[in-house]
Amino acid sequence: MKKLGFILIFLLFLGFAGFYFFNQLGGNTPIEMILIESSPETMAGKTFIGIPQDPKLEETFKSIESLKTLNPGTKIHTIYYIEPAGKLDTMNVFVGLNLPFATGDLEGKTFSEKKYIQATITANKWVMPSPAKVKAQIEEFAKKNQVELSGIFIDKIISESEVQVIAPVKD
Repeated sequence: MKKLGFILIFLLFLGFAGFYFFNQLGGNTPIEMILIESSPETMAGKTFIGIPQDPKLEETFKSIESLKTLNPGTKIHTIYYIEPAGKLDTMNVFVGLNLPFATGDLEGKTFSEKKYIQATITANKWVMPSPAKVKAQIEEFAKKNQVELSGIFIDKIISESEVQVIAPVKD
């Protein structure tokens, strides 16, 4: 009986410790949502179409990261047009920076929408909510504000512990 009590107390302690650290890392931080009345930022970057294991995907990200160092104040943005379900599934992703125009081998992305929803997630990368959860909350926010999403979701990486998801709204 004493052994069972000890195990129970240990498990309770472990549960409370796990919850405490989850909370400290930002696991319970709510997603901040706002409707912004302007077009999303213009971007310049590269599109990758292929499988996640393709070395060209890493090259694409590294080339954009190197451009980021040459353009202080810019942030990396990604748009997943097709997300892979598995390691061998094809993906289609745009990786870029918020730049006013494209130069060299970069392609430009502009948005005709005049409004967008911005969801700000602040948490350690280990406890950030899943993309599906963020998308569901954005869709719920859009419904409450009686706006229709365009279907594009742009991830703007602010820092290791902050990501903004930008969802343009149809006019």
